[in-house]
Amino acid sequence: MTLTYLCSLPLPDSWFDELQKRMPQVAVHRMTPETPPPAEVLAAVDLLHTSEWLPASADVPALRLVQLDTSGVDHVRGTTLWESGVPIATLGGIAPVPMAEYALMSILELAHRMPLIARHRLDRSWPSNAERLASLTPRQLSGATAGIVGYGRIGREISRLATTFGMNVLGVSRSGARVAATEKFDTGRQTIDDDPAELFPIDRLDEVLRRSDFLVVVVPLTELTCGLIGPAQLDLLPHGAFVVNIARGGIVDEQALLDRLRDGRIGGVALDVFDEEPLGADSVWWTEPGALITPHVAGLAPQYHAQTLDLVVENLTRLAENRPLLNEVDRAAGY
Repeated sequence: MTLTYLCSLPLPDSWFDELQKRMPQVAVHRMTPETPPPAEVLAAVDLLHTSEWLPASADVPALRLVQLDTSGVDHVRGTTLWESGVPIATLGGIAPVPMAEYALMSILELAHRMPLIARHRLDRSWPSNAERLASLTPRQLSGATAGIVGYGRIGREISRLATTFGMNVLGVSRSGARVAATEKFDTGRQTIDDDPAELFPIDRLDEVLRRSDFLVVVVPLTELTCGLIGPAQLDLLPHGAFVVNIARGGIVDEQALLDRLRDGRIGGVALDVFDEEPLGADSVWWTEPGALITPHVAGLAPQYHAQTLDLVVENLTRLAENRPLLNEVDRAAGY
């Protein structure tokens, strides 16, 4: 059986050469959003590999899978492809290691007061001994508790790294159960069997917040999680707690977080995502003391090309063999 594959992504020629080498029975087509393929190619495509370019479902009548180049699917909801019921698969599982490393980098930088140290560097001011002791003494990680909201492949990898520093880990997921994700692509290093985290269902989030010295938000953006961490939830955190958001804008109330950072109830924040991206040049976050700001880079994966190729090859093989697909989105759950 010959499958037709269409890609709208600017991947290198070598990537497509390797795909054709590994899947010689697949008809490989490339396009750009500015130059859509001929109607006959669209009509024949079995697997569409894309990010933002989403044709009308009526234009792809043979489509059997949309393979996204993103972990989130919020940009697909409301489209005819979403409504069509054609399976959608995400890029999830590519980035657990770099995202966990980013989270731990943020925890370490916040614990060691790097945002405040960066301000001294910017001002070329050397703090006195008293100032250093008062404001730059690090927070001890051993014995501290990290609450991870969104406990899947990335959460488990964050947990693995956090426990090496002696941290206690509380994980929050929809069910709070350890569920083997047999149809999920995963490049993380921690398995369910060796995970020491204490898990909670999302309806016990308040309990986790009260115990979290470091709150790491990595949950997908869905109807359930939009606005999940608002003023009331932030006020449950221990005084001086730190917040790391590597999920999506819209999950954490930015203004409430800013207010609590400024009044000292939050000890520091690391933000890689925002309500509006790109972050405007006039945003107060760029210069806010106590804040680490990065331009949505936590999920960039050093082995992206090789891992993405493995995922696409696996899903093309499963399509050919009529087997369950990797990373298929649960439309009811929203991810």
